[in-house]
Amino acid sequence: MKNCFFTRGWLAVVFSLAIFSTPLRAADDNADGLAALVELLGSSDDAQFQYDVLKGLSDGLKGRREVKMPTGWEPVAEKLAKSTDARVRDLSQSLSVTFGSASALATLREVLLNPAAKVTTRSNALVALLSAKDPKLPPALQSLLTDSAMRGGALRGLAAYDDAKTPAAILEAYPSLNALEKKDALNTLVSRAAYAKALLAAVAEKKISSKDLSADLVRLLRNLKDPQLNEQVAQTWGVARESQADKLADMARYKKLIVDKGYGNAPRGRATYAKLCQQCHTLFGEGGKIAPDITGSNRGDLDYILHNAVDPNAEIPNDYRTSNIEMKDDRAITGIVTKQDENALTIVTANETLVLPRNEVKSLAQTELSMMPEGLLQALSDDEVRDLLAYLRSPAQVALPTEQK
Repeated sequence: MKNCFFTRGWLAVVFSLAIFSTPLRAADDNADGLAALVELLGSSDDAQFQYDVLKGLSDGLKGRREVKMPTGWEPVAEKLAKSTDARVRDLSQSLSVTFGSASALATLREVLLNPAAKVTTRSNALVALLSAKDPKLPPALQSLLTDSAMRGGALRGLAAYDDAKTPAAILEAYPSLNALEKKDALNTLVSRAAYAKALLAAVAEKKISSKDLSADLVRLLRNLKDPQLNEQVAQTWGVARESQADKLADMARYKKLIVDKGYGNAPRGRATYAKLCQQCHTLFGEGGKIAPDITGSNRGDLDYILHNAVDPNAEIPNDYRTSNIEMKDDRAITGIVTKQDENALTIVTANETLVLPRNEVKSLAQTELSMMPEGLLQALSDDEVRDLLAYLRSPAQVALPTEQK
C-alpha cells in the first residue's frame, strides 16, 4: 500500500472507529486492537496519518487511567517523539502517560513547569497529567498559581486532588487573581469539605468578601452536606428560601423597584451579568453553552425576566437538569452529564468539562434543578438589580463601563 493512501487519513479513521466502536472493557482493554493500531503507526512516516491514528486512540481511551501498554508501543513512541508535527509529539507523549510510563510523566511535568515552552504545549501537558491523575502533580499546580499563562488551568486542576496545602496556596494567590480566575479558585474551594472550611474561615476573617460567593457557589457549599458548613452558610448567607410564596414576593418586590425607580445603567449591568451569568448563558454571541442562549428570548418583558431569574427551576428542559456527583476521593461535582458509558462519564460544570473514570465515581444523582441557582438576585443591591435588568432587556450589545474594559 502506498503512502498516498495514508495522506488523507481515512484509513486511520476506519481503524479507530472499528476498534473503538464499543467501549473498552477494563478486563480486556482490546489488546489486539491496540497492538494493530500501534503497528500501523510504526509502518507510516506520514504525519497526518499518525495524527489521525493517535487522535482516534486518545479519544477512545478518554476516561481511562493506566491502560496496559500495548505490544510494540515503546519503539513507536520513541519514533513519534522525533516527529516534526507538534500534534503528533504531544499526543504520543500523552498516550505514553495513559499507558503508565513513569518517564513520560516526568517529562510532561518538566514541560508544564517550563516558562519558555509554548503555552499550547504546556496546556497539552497539563491535560495529559490530569487525565492520568499524576500523584506528583499538586505541588506543580500550586507553584503555577504565580504563572499568569497557566494559572487558570492550575486552579481548575487542583480540584481533582485532595491535598492539604491547596486551600492555603489558593487563598494566598486570591487577591492577585482576575475575575475569571477568582471564579475558578472559588469553584475549586467549594469542591471538597476540607477546602470549603478553609474558604469560609477566610470569609469570616474578611480576607474574601462574602459577595464574591454568588448563589451558584453557595448552592455548591450546601451540596457538600456537611453540618458544620451548613451552619456557617446559614449564618453568612441565610437559610435557603424555596417556597413559592417567597419567590412570588421577590418577583413583586423587584417589579415594584423598577416601577418606582426605573431601570438602571446597562453598561454596569453588563459587568454584573459577566460575573453571574456569562459562564453559562450566551447573550449577543458571548458566553457559555451550558444553559440556553438567551439572545432571542423574550427579554423585553419584565415579568418574563423576573420569572426566569427568581424561579429558574419552574420549567427545565431535560437536557439542562443538573446531576450531583460524589467521587470516591470525596470531591463533589455538580453539572450536566452529556455522555456516559461503562468506562467514563462526561460532565459540564460552570467552569470546565470533565471526563471522569466511572470506577472513581461513588454516586451519581440527577436533580430537578437547573444550573442556574435560586437566590441569584438576592445577593445584589437594589441598584445592581436595576442595572442587571437594564442590560438583560437591551436590544443590542452595550459597552462595558470604562473601568471594566
